[in-house]
Amino acid sequence: MADLKGINLAMQTPFDENGAINYEVFEELIEKYVAAGVHGLVLGSGTGQHPYLTEAECNLLYEVGTKRIARRCNVICQTSALNMDEVVRRSRHAESIGADALMILPPYFEGPGDENGIFDFYKAIDDSVGVDIVGYNIPQATGISVSPRLFERLSQLRNFNYIKDSAGDLTVHQEYLQTEGAVLNGCDTTTIYALMAGARGVIWGAANYMPSEAVQLYDLLMARNYEQAFALWQRILPSLLFIWRAPYTPSVVRAAQLRGYGTGNVRRPLSKLSSDQEAALLHALEPLLA
Repeated sequence: MADLKGINLAMQTPFDENGAINYEVFEELIEKYVAAGVHGLVLGSGTGQHPYLTEAECNLLYEVGTKRIARRCNVICQTSALNMDEVVRRSRHAESIGADALMILPPYFEGPGDENGIFDFYKAIDDSVGVDIVGYNIPQATGISVSPRLFERLSQLRNFNYIKDSAGDLTVHQEYLQTEGAVLNGCDTTTIYALMAGARGVIWGAANYMPSEAVQLYDLLMARNYEQAFALWQRILPSLLFIWRAPYTPSVVRAAQLRGYGTGNVRRPLSKLSSDQEAALLHALEPLLA
């Protein structure tokens, strides 16, 4: 089982003005994030605009990324897809190039919503790979809630060792923590509380624009230096509250660009922030830009 503790940065995919992946900037970002001390990088994350990347693009992105990371931190690759055979194919490719773990959404968009159907979906993937699987609870996007009971059952599979919980329900999150599985927080605005409650780590989109602060927050919490941790949290929180209610990915990549990380571009059908949203983002970032 891979140890996915700490800050796993849900990495942006940098695009040029025409929507093509800029691999040079991608590798530069990896160097910056590794230098900041992140414990892992999630390639093809939601913040990385995975839904708008082709399978071939994901495969190449993961090959370039894994080679550049060179075991300096953990590598988690998202291998989600609607087609079951494609999920397995993507997953085997990621495993073959050295991914430490795979992040996989449940069978969203009119797939089986019952617990047996979701279990069978993950079991078929589990039987096909030999690397850790990170399940994904994000009901606001998929319409599927992974119950604590189902997570307990999934945790009995050979490779299903983690769940990323992005729902933002601290009650369910703590119920997950009562099971044998390991929990990674994915809701920006609950990060400090999830880590204090016992989450193994985070998969964090906002870390794209504040990697050093994210690592510092984790280190302070692990040292039980709660006073300094909450002081840092108060500087971080305004931007988290903004991105959680605004168009998420455009906000994160623009914030990252403003702080020297990436191009700020998104791929269609996403669009950049409006002028009003841009002004609100700048205001929310003021405590970090000072």
